[in-house]
Amino acid sequence: MKTFTLDVEYACDFDLFGLVSSSREHTLAWVLNRALHLRLIKQPDLIYDLLQKGRLVISNYLHATEYHTLRLLRNRSAEASALKKPFLAPDIKEYDYLLQINTGAGLLPASQLIEQLTALPQVQLVSQFDPNDLQFKENLLF
Repeated sequence: MKTFTLDVEYACDFDLFGLVSSSREHTLAWVLNRALHLRLIKQPDLIYDLLQKGRLVISNYLHATEYHTLRLLRNRSAEASALKKPFLAPDIKEYDYLLQINTGAGLLPASQLIEQLTALPQVQLVSQFDPNDLQFKENLLF
């Protein structure tokens, strides 16, 4: 019997930043709220059941307005997992958190945002990524 595979290309129209921080997620969300004048609110965990391989439980915070949406996502699974790489984005597993921004208007340009984030004592490193270049970009589509 022939086997067919479906190859689907996703276009990611959001900005993605990786953050290295040893802070807990609620502390980092609070710091970002104060520094960027946001209102990140804890949402139910995202759960990915990966067909007999394991389960990813990803903690996430959301700030949504009429013009933009910002998500703070923990890159590592919140629960113990049988997966070899228990990350939301295994391509960039060096980063503890991901900041996903769907921009309309009213938010800072990427360069200014990076400057403000790196100025925070709780953030050691910030990098911007093109989500279309990531191998597991479909994990970032909600």
